[in-house]
Amino acid sequence: MPTADALTELLREKGVLLADGATGTNLFAMGLEAGEAPELWNEAAPDKIEKLHQDFVDAGADIILTNSFGGTRHRLKLHKAEGRVHELNRHAAEIARKVADGAGRKVIVAGSVGPTGELLIPLGALSYEDAVAAFAEQIEGLKAGGADVAWIETMSSPDEIRAAAEAAVMVGLPYTYTGSFDTAGRTMMGLDPKDIHGVARDVGSGPAAVGANCGVGASDILSSLLDMTAADPDAITIVKGNCGIPEYRGAEIFYSGTPPLMAEYARLARDAGARIIGGCCGTSCEHLAAMRKALDDYTPGPRPTIEEIVDKIGPLRNKTASESGGDSGRERRRRRG
Repeated sequence: MPTADALTELLREKGVLLADGATGTNLFAMGLEAGEAPELWNEAAPDKIEKLHQDFVDAGADIILTNSFGGTRHRLKLHKAEGRVHELNRHAAEIARKVADGAGRKVIVAGSVGPTGELLIPLGALSYEDAVAAFAEQIEGLKAGGADVAWIETMSSPDEIRAAAEAAVMVGLPYTYTGSFDTAGRTMMGLDPKDIHGVARDVGSGPAAVGANCGVGASDILSSLLDMTAADPDAITIVKGNCGIPEYRGAEIFYSGTPPLMAEYARLARDAGARIIGGCCGTSCEHLAAMRKALDDYTPGPRPTIEEIVDKIGPLRNKTASESGGDSGRERRRRRG
């Protein structure tokens, strides 16, 4: 069973941890239909969720995220399941806990907590207090199922990050949080990568780690990583980037990243200062296995420049990102002249 500080302990032991890959895109490949809630599969198809976790552990993941990204009442109400928040999140954590406990090594169960999909007052109708309550309801279920940490992810709003962090503290779980810097190098609500550290630093004893996930492509998230690690070199920083660039092919989304590209991304992320490195949308177990080997064979290199990242991974998609003055912002301005 988990300890209260399992993530920090494993970081202390190993130095750098490999988080898992995509949940949603891999479940679509297993038969999840568009518009269907992945969380309902925790009861309807638990064997498929268990297989995905097991495949990621077999590929070398140190951290597996529960199938609970949309597990708040606000997201589940779209599927008439808002009354099943606790049980669906508990099942999500129980499935991951079973796989982690059978791994034969330490594997962290991270309780995935995504945004509510609602806008907080004054931009929307959701009050801060109601957001805290909704996240607490979800995190209670994740804790009951055996999650080690509340993994708050793909966030845009600093207030929503704080609400989820407060909920984790109320429930009694350590927490991490990541933003999605997908709008000209910032989150949709304007949060700059260099400011991520201070969003919930004063909530409880502070986050176990912070960082970025999802966003646009691997080059862009590495640019955000440079800004984050420049702003606070001592912080434990997470990067969990998409597998290349999403491209529509007919009605389906295809991710351009190959295993060698994601291995290069993992090496660059390590040189840029990340301590927890994983993949997001499009990242399969094959990609993750290549990342595991890249980190295991890692030879420390110098902190990469934007030019080196673009040369090895591909062009930036957020052309006007990071105008606020981090290392990557300055280098991009020089490149644009």
